[in-house]
Amino acid sequence: MTVIESATTVNQPVDKVYAFLADMNNHQQLMPENIYNWSSTADDANFTIQNMAKLAIKISSRVENQELIAIPSEKAPFDLELKWTVADNGDGTTTATHIISADLNMMMKMLAAGPLKKLADHQTERLSEILK
Repeated sequence: MTVIESATTVNQPVDKVYAFLADMNNHQQLMPENIYNWSSTADDANFTIQNMAKLAIKISSRVENQELIAIPSEKAPFDLELKWTVADNGDGTTTATHIISADLNMMMKMLAAGPLKKLADHQTERLSEILK
């Protein structure tokens, strides 16, 4: 299992950060420009990654003000889990961590690990910008 992690500090209380992440409709704002054909509800999202794959994900687990886990709702090119954890820093800020776990064989790892790391970093960076 390949695990890719990216964290950021958000200048908002944990409940606000969690509420934003808990609604899949908000995740479009976190996506890079190579994501298109986006459609979503509060619990799931469908989108296409340019030159790669079409993905459908759904929230499989929510622990209020702690974590969210999204998994593919349709067959994906590889097993994948997208997890967001949020932690209260005690000073009105929140540490948000995006963890992507993917079951990649050696060939897929060489192709996908870089873009997945870029995606995780982009999403945490955007989260900090949006929730100022």
